[in-house]
Amino acid sequence: MLTQKTIEIVKSTVPVLEEHGTTITTRFYQRLFENHPELLNIFNHANQKKGRQQQALANAVYAAAAHIDQLETILPVVKQIAHKHRSLGIKPEHYPIVGENLLLAIKEVLGDQATDEIIEAWGEAYGVIADVFIQVEKEMYQEAAEKEGGWKDFRPFIVDKKVKESDVITSFYLVPADGGKLADYLPGQYLSVKVKIEGEPYTQIRQYSLSDAPGKPYYRISVKREKGQNNPDGKISNHLHGHVKEEDTMEVSAPAGDFTLDLDSNRPVVLLSGGVGLTPMMSMLRTIVDQQPGRKVTFIHAAQNGKVHALDEQVKELARTNGDITSYVVYSDPTEADKAAGNFDKEGYVTLPWLKEVLGTNQADFYFCGPVPFMSAINQFLLEWEVPENRIHFEFFGPSMNLETAS
Repeated sequence: MLTQKTIEIVKSTVPVLEEHGTTITTRFYQRLFENHPELLNIFNHANQKKGRQQQALANAVYAAAAHIDQLETILPVVKQIAHKHRSLGIKPEHYPIVGENLLLAIKEVLGDQATDEIIEAWGEAYGVIADVFIQVEKEMYQEAAEKEGGWKDFRPFIVDKKVKESDVITSFYLVPADGGKLADYLPGQYLSVKVKIEGEPYTQIRQYSLSDAPGKPYYRISVKREKGQNNPDGKISNHLHGHVKEEDTMEVSAPAGDFTLDLDSNRPVVLLSGGVGLTPMMSMLRTIVDQQPGRKVTFIHAAQNGKVHALDEQVKELARTNGDITSYVVYSDPTEADKAAGNFDKEGYVTLPWLKEVLGTNQADFYFCGPVPFMSAINQFLLEWEVPENRIHFEFFGPSMNLETAS
C-alpha cells in the first residue's frame, strides 16, 4: 500500500512525464537491451524501430502516474497489455529488470529534477504497479493452460495448408504437432508466432489475428507481406511468405486479446476493415453466421484494389447464402479489371455521408481494424455520428495509440 506522500510525489511528476515521457522510454529500451540482450528474443523489434513501443510505454507510465491513487481505473488498459505479455511469454522475473532500467532512465533523462525522493517514490509505485500486472498475467497463464486443449507458453504447430489469398496476403492453416486438441478462442483474438530466421541472432515474435471462426480443427492466420527493405515489419512477413512451407513447424502461443465480438448482444453489427485489418473481422463474421443466425451484419472492406483484396469471395458467398449479411467493397485505386467486373461498390474512401447512406442508422455495434489513418478516420466519423463510445470497438496491429491524435 502506498503512503499518501508517495502518491503525491508520483502525481507531481505527471507534467514532467507528459513532456519527457517518450525520451525516457526510448532511453529505457536502449538500457534494457544493452544490459539484457536476451530480452530481444521477446520484444517486437519492428515496433522498437518504428518508435511505437516507446510511445505506448510512455502513455502507460503517464496513465499510471496520473491514476496512482486509483489504479482500478486503468485496469482495462492493464488487461489489454497483459494479454500481449502473456502471449509473448513475459514472466514475473522480468519485472525487476524492467523496473531497475526504467528508474535509471528517469534519473538519466531528468537529471537533477529526479531527486532521490522522486526516484524512491517511483520505485515504490513501480513495485505496486508491477504486482498488479504479475497477478493479472498469472491468472491469464493459468486460464490458457487449464482450458481444454490449452497450453502455457509456446507450442509447436504444423503448417497444414498455405493458401495465397491475394497478391499480398497468404493464409496459414495451423494444426498442433502433438495431434492434441485445440483451445477455443473468442472471435477477434490473435496468436503469437515465434520465428527463428537463419543468420539472425534473436528469435522474432509477431502477433497475427485469427481469421476464421473458432471450433475448426485448425487455427488460421492470414498474413500480409510487407514491402520494402527498410520496413521492419517486412522481415517476418516476407519470411513466412517466402520460406515457410506446408508441413513446416512454427512455435505458437495460445490465443489472446481483448478485442472480441460481444456475443451477448443482439444488436446489428457493422464490421469495418482496411487492408489486412479484415482478418479479425472475418473471424467475427463467420462466428455470427455459426452462433448467431438472424443477427444482422454489414461488412465493409476498404482496399487499394482487387489485386490486394483477400478473402473477398468468402465474404460474398456468406452474403449470398445469408439474407442477414450485407457486404460493401471500397477501392481507393481500382484497376481497369475491377471497373470492368464491377466488383466494388465505391471508388475512393469510406466517408461519413456514405456510411450514413448505406447503413441508414447508427443503432449498431461497430468494430473496425486497419491502418492507423483508416481507424482514426472511422473513429472520428462514428463520434460525429454520435455513436455511443461503448458501441465503438477497435484493434491496433501493434502497441496502442490515441486515435484522436494519430495520423
